[in-house]
Amino acid sequence: MNFKVDENMPEEAADLLVAAGYEADTVRQEGLAGVDDPALAVLIQQEGRPLVTFDLEFGDIRKYPPQDYHGLIVLRSKQQDKWTLLTLVRKFIPKLTTEPLAGNLWIVEADRIRIWESTKTYPSN
Repeated sequence: MNFKVDENMPEEAADLLVAAGYEADTVRQEGLAGVDDPALAVLIQQEGRPLVTFDLEFGDIRKYPPQDYHGLIVLRSKQQDKWTLLTLVRKFIPKLTTEPLAGNLWIVEADRIRIWESTKTYPSN
């Protein structure tokens, strides 16, 4: 899996993914700093790469339907310091081997990981 790490994340987030055996590039490394969210969304679709971001807008399933992406991982925290964000990255890495990512939205918080699975069907009332 080859991740794209958004510019609002510490560069070390990509290092943690690489240390876990994945490929990861940051938006900054690729010279894409400042690109707007819609353009980034198109790019990750074209590249077939999951996105790791602190941008809560990517958690809006109406705007960014998870089934259209190879995985969206959105970190949620009141704290925005590097240590907290890297702790959240460390929290989701083990789940990459046990939970589906492609087509899904993961919301990673300090006390839980919520996974919105786009393949689920819900009974009608």
